[in-house]
Amino acid sequence: MRVLLAMLALCGALWADNFRLYLKDGTWHMVREYQKLEDRVRYYSTERSEWEELPLDLVDLKKTEGERTTRLEAEKKQAAVDDAEEKFERAVQREIARVPEDAGVYFVDGSEMKEIKRAELKSVTDRKRTALRIIVPVPVVAGKASLELPGEHAAMTVPGERPNLYFRIDSTQRFTIVRMRPKKGVRVVAVMQVEPMAKLAFFDMDAVDVFRQQLRDNLYKVWPTKPLAAGEYALVQYSEGEAADSGEMLVWDFRVAAGEAKSQ
Repeated sequence: MRVLLAMLALCGALWADNFRLYLKDGTWHMVREYQKLEDRVRYYSTERSEWEELPLDLVDLKKTEGERTTRLEAEKKQAAVDDAEEKFERAVQREIARVPEDAGVYFVDGSEMKEIKRAELKSVTDRKRTALRIIVPVPVVAGKASLELPGEHAAMTVPGERPNLYFRIDSTQRFTIVRMRPKKGVRVVAVMQVEPMAKLAFFDMDAVDVFRQQLRDNLYKVWPTKPLAAGEYALVQYSEGEAADSGEMLVWDFRVAAGEAKSQ
């Protein structure tokens, strides 16, 4: 098989080197090379596999060289594109190899791959502000509930204003980056609204516009489309528009500090 592939590649390369030698009457010969002599053109015919000659005044060298130059330039551009794609693919593979296999959220800090720990989200009702830890599934709460994280700052600060997050996901739910709303002693991730009749859960949260690149079936690269202002953020995985007692929201919180250098 390897020998056959090598032969096919060689044949392809040889064919790619062939070009049309145009005549002034509009016809052409497929040739491998030619030589311009004093009053004639000597060329190697790929059709007959031998050297042949034609009077110079019958050959359209301008058209021949014009087409040949155009084709060679196109081949060079395609080779550059192929080389860039190959380099990009190698870079992606190196990138993937650095991300741990365990489900979670990770980012690169210098030469080190770091993990953002999952936060313990709490639900606080509007009326009594009774704190209930959200587990999977979330508790059914009629009306609204504030979904909060304790403390005013995340333990992890990510570098740059456009951090690249690597999300190793273990389900196919929605996910995005949200900016958390500051509150005394806590950070509000979202406000959950549960419809009283159908008991369907919906979330009001400050979602950030993000790019998502799927690197593997269960691995995504997520980063904001625009630089993030300094503040508290989280990558949120959630189900919405489903029964509140069968949905879930998982949160990985991080901080973007003022004065951080922009990520490339």
